[in-house]
Amino acid sequence: MQALFMATVPVFDPAMLLWLIPLMIWEAVWKGIALWKSGRNNQLAWFICVLVINTVGILPIVYLVWFQKKNGVKSAPANAAKKKKKR
Repeated sequence: MQALFMATVPVFDPAMLLWLIPLMIWEAVWKGIALWKSGRNNQLAWFICVLVINTVGILPIVYLVWFQKKNGVKSAPANAAKKKKKR
């Protein structure tokens, strides 16, 4: 009976920390950047998905590369310059 119990208990390997700690840092960095960008762009659905789903950085990278709003040239200053030229 004791052998059966010992077979089901997972063994903690200290070498696993060599993978686990860098993986946690990797996830935290990408998640932080994606949360910041999605929050600043008012993309609530992406914010919630990135916050809740842990994908080892894959979902935040997908968001940052393909789905974040791109900051281009703002149209307000360009329109203001055109109005000044017309006067």
